[in-house]
This record gives sequence, structure tokens and C-alpha cells, in this order.
Amino acid sequence: MTDIQLVDVSIRDGNQSLWGATGLSTPQVLQIAPVLNRVGFRALDFTSSTAMGVSVRTFRENPWERIRLVHAAMPDTRLQLIGTGFRFISWEAMHPDMLQLVYNRLVVNGVTRFVVLDPMHDMDAVRRTARMIRSAGGEEIVGALTFTISAVHDDAFYADLADQMAACPDIDRVYVKDPAGLVTTERAATLFPALLARLGDTPLELHSHCTIGNSPRTYLAAARLGVQALQVACGPLANGTSLPDAHRVVANLRELGYTVDIDDHALDLVAAYFHRLARANGLPVGRPQEYDAAFEHHQVPGGVITTLKRHLAEVGLAEKFDAVMAETGQVRAELGYPIMVTPFPQLVCTQALYNVIGDGRYATVPDEVIRYALGTFGRPTAPIEPEVLDRIMSRPRARELAAEPPPPGPAELRKRFRPGIDDEELLLRAAMPAEQVDAMLAAGPVRRGYNPELGPLLELLRELRDRPDVTDLVVQRPGLRVELRRG
Repeated sequence: MTDIQLVDVSIRDGNQSLWGATGLSTPQVLQIAPVLNRVGFRALDFTSSTAMGVSVRTFRENPWERIRLVHAAMPDTRLQLIGTGFRFISWEAMHPDMLQLVYNRLVVNGVTRFVVLDPMHDMDAVRRTARMIRSAGGEEIVGALTFTISAVHDDAFYADLADQMAACPDIDRVYVKDPAGLVTTERAATLFPALLARLGDTPLELHSHCTIGNSPRTYLAAARLGVQALQVACGPLANGTSLPDAHRVVANLRELGYTVDIDDHALDLVAAYFHRLARANGLPVGRPQEYDAAFEHHQVPGGVITTLKRHLAEVGLAEKFDAVMAETGQVRAELGYPIMVTPFPQLVCTQALYNVIGDGRYATVPDEVIRYALGTFGRPTAPIEPEVLDRIMSRPRARELAAEPPPPGPAELRKRFRPGIDDEELLLRAAMPAEQVDAMLAAGPVRRGYNPELGPLLELLRELRDRPDVTDLVVQRPGLRVELRRG
């Protein structure tokens, strides 16, 4: 096979990995969407339920409107949502009828490709979720094999899952999701043939982060072994803890004789736009990473690392980062080696943080860890260490959470909110604090226009609005003159 397709992750996973999931507003995405549509990507990793929540909290933007607008701006490229199948925005499990409503609204608004990622690799849950998506009208459903290193996650483990996914009529493609970038060329040489032998005609994709520098070379090995699509990022949203750079992947593949059918000029424009946006907003640029063996210990994805660093800095604990990361590997082992993909990296890192800054290890245990121990997210691949399990389950809070009623369905939830709200508002209110949804609605429709070069100027004008002592100002540069005169 000589034709390789690309899936771009800049807007969702690249943003989450390098810009803390808060770097892109709807106007910023809309500005580049028509050009992204021309590149020729097989799909765009566009959103997740977590990203939809960020849209409401950070930008006061309606995430449903964002999907509609971007789909209209790039109708020829599949928009992808990645989801776990048991939650929407919040950490708590959601009623199946509510999840069906989520998928219905996503499809109606323009999401056509769905990644089904069960963090426990529970195939019953995967099949159930895939059926729900298909009944909603989902066109392309991708089953996720989330890669990790442990005593139980060998090639045979993943090959058995691939066999089950290939047999599922509601799964169209499969991808290896490598959130910590741990797949080496040596492991690829055994893993991918084992998967492809079981998948038959079901296409295989690879999604591997650059976190420890493996993925650029692993991508070439994957292509040689028969992987048909590779996931990449553009410009400043590539490399670092994100995914390999689209330009470099294309150049390397073509050098080795592969065909990559994309519009190179459009790809140049996309990368240039994101570079301008990064400069205007002071956002970091992804750089190639050196090998760091610590990642094989904690296996925390790049986006979670970026967010953790930001949160620690905000509360004046930046110096605790290394200690928290070391503790994360220990907590992960004690909890039965959960695969470090949402929600488990956040869950494990939060527990590690409490262990580092608290009165002792497991002196404080967040609800999410208790729910994990209770089996809310499924059965761990390996047992939780007995001493740790006893510390968690002996807490009064564990008994309270064990007695929680099942999540409410649509009829019950409608009774909680004002009459007549539509399904999209119902879903947001069911998963988010009321004040955040109210603020989003009060903000009105999202803005449509954005120019990175005007970012600093607009910020200056916003600051001057609160400086009545400044009465006269002129900003001038080639092609632009702005005058401020106060009466």
C-alpha cells in the first residue's frame, strides 16, 4: 500500500496538548476552517465533550453552534468527536438515554466521525456505544486501542481486542491511540502485524504523541507495516507533547515513495495562520522532544501535563511538579495500571497531588478515585493493591457514593429546569453549573471574524476602556491607523 491518509488534530488534541485546551475560540477556528477544508485531510479531530465544556466555561460560546458553524465552513472534511461512551462534559456517568441524545444532536449539527474509546477496553461498552452512534446516524465509527506499557498489555492483549472490533458491524476503522508516545519502532514491528492480521479489511490508523521523541520514526515504520492513516498536527500545534508535524510527516513519507494526496499550499497557509495566532496571543510553539525515560514510568499525556503545570503555577506550587509526576507513577501502579487516557490521567494526577501536598498518602481521596475503586468506570485490568483499596473503601464517602442513585434520564432532568428548553440546552445544564450556562446564553451568538494581527490592538483597546485618564491615542503602522479620542 502506497497511499497514506492524514487526520489533523490541531484544533482539539494539539490545542489540548500545547495550549492547555483554552487557546482556540470559535472565531479563531472559523477563520482557518475553509482553508483546512482544502488541505485534503481524511478527518479533523475537532472536539470532545471536555472541549465542549471548555467552550462554555472559557469563551462563553455555545459548543453546538460552534459545530454547526465549522461544519458549514468545511463541509468536505469529516469532523470527529472522541468520547468514552459513559460521560458528557462532567466526570459522572450519564444515563444511556441522555447519551443517545448527545449523539443525536452531534450528528444533526455536523459531526460525522466518532472515536469510541473505553478507558478500560470494555468491549461490551464499546459495542453498546458504537450501536448508539450508528442509530444516531454516525457515518464513521473508529474503535480505539489505547496503548500502554504494563505486564498485561502485550501484543496478544491488543490483538484480541482488534479481533473483536473487526467483528463488530458498527465499527468501521480502528486506531492505535498512543497518548504518551511510547510505541517504538521495535514494538511497532510486532504490534502492527499482530493487529493487521486480526483486522482483515478494517483499516488501521496511528495516533502517537511526540512526548519522548519516538513518534516521527514510528510513523514511518507504521506506514511500511500497512497502517493506512496517520494523525498529525500543523505548525506550532505540532511536536512537543502534541503529534508529529504534518509538513515533516508528508515530506518523509514522500521521500520513501508513499503518496500523500493533500494540497501543499493550503497546508502551508494553515501552518502560517497558527503561527500568527500563536505570536499574537503569546502561545507556545511545539518543539521536537528529547527522550525522557520518566514517561515510561508515569505515562501522563501531554495535555494533562500542560494543564497540571498551569494549575500548580496558579496556586503557587510550581516547584512540586517533579514530585507529583514521580508520585503519579506510584499511584498508577497501586490502582491497577489504568491506561492514561481521559479520565484516568486527571484522576491519577489529582490523587498524586493530594499525596504530595497533603497530610499523607491517601489521606485525601477525591470522589473520582473512589468511583474508580467502586467500579463506576469498569473493572481495572489489574487488581487495585489491597492496602490502597482498603484505605479508599473504608472512607465514609465511599459508602455515600456506593449508595448513589442511578443517573437521571431526560424526563427527570426536564423537571429540574425551566419548561421548554431545547435538547442542546438540556444537555449542557445536565452536565455543567447553571451559572456557566447562563453566562454563555447571555453572551449571545459567537463572533464570526478574527484576525491574529489585530489581537494585541484589541487587547490594548480593552485595557484603555478602563483608563479614563488616557484621552488621546494614535496607533499607526503600514496599512493601519487607529485614533482614540475621548470627549
